[in-house]
Amino acid sequence: MISKQMEKYGSTRSCIRELFEFGRRMKAEKGEDAVFDFSLGNPSVPAPKEVNEAIVEILRTKPSIQVHGYTSAVGLDAARDAVAQDLNARFGTHYTRDAFYMSVGAALALTSVCKALTLGPETEFLTFAPYFAEYSVFSTVAGARFKAIPPNPPTFQPDAEALRAALTPNTQGVIINSPNNPSGVVFTEENLRAVAEVLVAKEEEYGHPIYLLSDEPYRELVYDGAVVPHLPLLYKNTVICYSFSKCLSMPGERIGYVLMPDEIDDCEAMRYAVAGAARQLGSVCAPSLMQQVIARTAHLRPDLASYEKNRALLYGALTKMGYKCVRPDGAFYLFMEAPGGDAKAFSEAAKEKGLLLVPADDFGCPGWLRASYCVDYDMIVRSLPAFEKMMEEFNA
Repeated sequence: MISKQMEKYGSTRSCIRELFEFGRRMKAEKGEDAVFDFSLGNPSVPAPKEVNEAIVEILRTKPSIQVHGYTSAVGLDAARDAVAQDLNARFGTHYTRDAFYMSVGAALALTSVCKALTLGPETEFLTFAPYFAEYSVFSTVAGARFKAIPPNPPTFQPDAEALRAALTPNTQGVIINSPNNPSGVVFTEENLRAVAEVLVAKEEEYGHPIYLLSDEPYRELVYDGAVVPHLPLLYKNTVICYSFSKCLSMPGERIGYVLMPDEIDDCEAMRYAVAGAARQLGSVCAPSLMQQVIARTAHLRPDLASYEKNRALLYGALTKMGYKCVRPDGAFYLFMEAPGGDAKAFSEAAKEKGLLLVPADDFGCPGWLRASYCVDYDMIVRSLPAFEKMMEEFNA
């Protein structure tokens, strides 16, 4: 007998991956230039040279067992020290290595935290739509229920009063993602403070902590002076799940961390529970070589020039054509209303022109589309006639 739930997860790709695989087949049939693939959030900016230099230096100077052997389950001291020092310098905090669990990317980090907080099938995790579609998987695999708060267009900022109405005594955590995938919106400090006030009030009402689970793979990708508030400074019971995939352009290396500040309720138990959850999920330790790289590069920031150039071109051209788009303050996604109102129908029709756009139905936001602009600038230029034809056809 096979688990039907696991079979479903394995046999049903996300809408993003489905489009990406379709694009691969189409490129093989018609050529690279015939496909305009905006499906996958795979960084197009090269990793900083210091990352590659660190890898070479580590391989050249260290014995093999130190490079490729196991580390402590929580991670290398040097890696956790480097992350703590970087955050302390930026945000005026006083974190030590003990607050960090090095993780196999943000996905395992968030799944481990959800599992650590799941008390039984009645446990709930909430999030604000639009949201990264895998949040529902992370929550339900942990054994909990997943609920999404309806989207708040046109700003897509978190609605504190909608959160208040959605919370129940079974709510263990609220997942938040800023800069947001798929909208590119950066949540304002004002709105985040309102969310924090609601959570504090509900904690007092229910008599137990409600953790704010901040998923932050895009924290360093912001434009035009946008600021991403450091949430532990706004709300005590914040747990951060971070990945270096986007900021250092190394998504395939699977390296990130969980930050559990000393101030959170049940801090020691939380740290043990996260480590225990990761252990149960089969994680012995995060990749050893990558931890050593992070020990040397945690302070680096991405070069955003090409993303800014792509953003300006795509946003400017599409809004001029009549598309209704959210101006992205962060990440590398453009969120647009689907002409005609049916995002799946628009996406399917666009595929015929080689234009791959992700319908946001699985993100909890029907009628909207996501375009990843972490792509070659020339591809965006070549895609614009297809966008224009689609607008003409769906507005005819």
